[in-house]
Order: sequence, then C-alpha cells, then structure tokens
Amino acid sequence: MRIAIVGGNDCMASRYKQLCEQRHCQAKVFTQPQGIRDKIGSPDLVVFFTNTVSHKMVHTACAALPVDQAQIVHCRSSSMSALKKVLDQYAPV
Repeated sequence: MRIAIVGGNDCMASRYKQLCEQRHCQAKVFTQPQGIRDKIGSPDLVVFFTNTVSHKMVHTACAALPVDQAQIVHCRSSSMSALKKVLDQYAPV
C-alpha cells in the first residue's frame, strides 16, 4: 500500500516512514509545501494531520491527486499513536 502523509512535524518524518515500513507500506511524508504537487504520485491512502497542515497544502495535495483513487483520512493529531490508529484501520498487519 502506498501512503502519503501531509502535515506533521519535520522531526517526526523519518519515524512516520519507519512505522509505515513496519506495516509493509511505502510512505511519502510532506511536512513542507515545496514539491508536493510533483512528488505525491498516486497513493492508495492520504493522511492529513490537520493541526499541523496549512489550507494551502491541503488544496495543493488534493489538486495533485488522481480523481477518486485515494482514500483520504483527516487526523487531528500528528502523533505516532494517531498514525498507528489510522494504519490499524486501513493497513492492518
């Protein structure tokens, strides 16, 4: 499963990727708006950390996604436990 994580903390980006790799998922993490339009690709799941993402990043990411291909999840917290809950639901081990 390919996952795109939009938002979150810069210092946690590598930990987000590690957690996704443990679940046998490929993850791309976008904590800054630069390059999101060109690099997001066509993920199966997009996780928006709403407390740490700007409206501009959300609009840019949604505009770059292929129509109706990805499931979109909005998660208020950008913590590891919040991401674990999302992965438990959408990418169980």
